[in-house]
Amino acid sequence: MKKIKKVLKCILLGIVFFLLVFAGFLFIGTPPMAENIIWGVNFSQKHAKLLGLDWKEVYLALLDDLRVKNLKVAVHWDLIEPEDGKFNFEDLDWQIKEAEKREVKILLAVGMKAPRWPECHTPGWAKNLNKEQQQEKILRMLKEITERYGNLSAIKYWQVENEPFFPFGECPWVDKKFLKKEIELVKSLDFLKRSVIISDSGEGSLWITAAKFGDIVGTTMYKKVWFRQVGIYIHYPFPPNFYWRKAQIIKKLFNKEVIVVELQAEPWGPKLMYDLSLEEQEKTMNLVQFRKNIDFAKRTGLKGFYLWGGEWWYWLKAKQNSPEIWEEARKLF
Repeated sequence: MKKIKKVLKCILLGIVFFLLVFAGFLFIGTPPMAENIIWGVNFSQKHAKLLGLDWKEVYLALLDDLRVKNLKVAVHWDLIEPEDGKFNFEDLDWQIKEAEKREVKILLAVGMKAPRWPECHTPGWAKNLNKEQQQEKILRMLKEITERYGNLSAIKYWQVENEPFFPFGECPWVDKKFLKKEIELVKSLDFLKRSVIISDSGEGSLWITAAKFGDIVGTTMYKKVWFRQVGIYIHYPFPPNFYWRKAQIIKKLFNKEVIVVELQAEPWGPKLMYDLSLEEQEKTMNLVQFRKNIDFAKRTGLKGFYLWGGEWWYWLKAKQNSPEIWEEARKLF
């Protein structure tokens, strides 16, 4: 009995020692400063409309005023297929066509789970279907999208689902086997054979599973947020090295690149932004915090960032007569 206790004690001490060493590996150190960083912006037609904006006006302002050259566009299932089997590509066609005119490269995020709350943008007609029926409809939707845009050079990457392993949002299920089917379908129909990005939480994951599924790992990078589990604002304590070291692990184990598909550049409060006062918004994002987040990103050593918040910058400028963040973002592009 004493020998067993001694062995267990040694194992426990070994685990603690390993965790301490690993924590030091992630938290201690200074990454090399990245050169030739590629800056992009996320865009959601639905989000722009919910902010009370003309979404086309916002989109063109990003392209023509800020001169953004890399855009991550969210494809929401409920907008693209409002009725069962009846697809509406008019708005997405317009977005891609306008990007093509300006030689802007698009990261197209597709699937049931797409950027912006409620994450899973399931159309009303599909909500009461069982899991197998929903999956059948999702594959049909992906087939329609990939066949339509698979030969367009404006599409730089596909992102299949949004943080599919991270339990966030109002989603009915998680299914890794089905995700594999989605990826295989997109790849089989993509005429130009582009890379598929699989995204995961920057703060709550080591990205190992995402690297197993995707050609590129897409991560989030948030600094100051409302932590609903305890009902307070928190500032994530992770240093730039935390992201750099994890990216090096992915590079070493899988020989895959890590890019940031969501760099926080808008508020994250206790309510959706449409119901959040300007004073409350400024607790997690303002000009000072925006500059801090950009500086932090530069110091992670990573080379690609899509900023999360372009629609909000335009809202500040157009609706609040506050163009400071819009003008600060201009310096990046």
